Amino acid sequence: MLILIAGPYRSGTDGDPEAMAANLGRLEAAAWPVFAAGHLPVIGEWVALPVLRSAGAGPTDPLADQVLYPTAERLLAHCDAVLRLPGDSTGADQDVATARRRGLPVYHHVDEIPARTPQEAR
Repeated sequence: MLILIAGPYRSGTDGDPEAMAANLGRLEAAAWPVFAAGHLPVIGEWVALPVLRSAGAGPTDPLADQVLYPTAERLLAHCDAVLRLPGDSTGADQDVATARRRGLPVYHHVDEIPARTPQEAR
């Protein structure tokens, strides 16, 4: 499965780059367990941040809302599930709502994600 990892990125940071980097680190920490379970993890910021940089903007720029949320929405059109990490996040809540509307499973802990055998993961 392609699994979107959703959780706080900008929320609660007041635009502090170090706090956003720490939040991204928490999102990325979930990537290995998802991969090790035989799935492909994706984080919206992995796609959205380069898009913002190519537009000459960053995560605190007014353009960010026009890129971050739509990027996750577009990614969810290709995802099979969402892993919602703890913490307040408007964007992650939107991701969960979109996933549920599409009938996708929403997991709240990596241990809830069904593991695939190495043969299934190919």
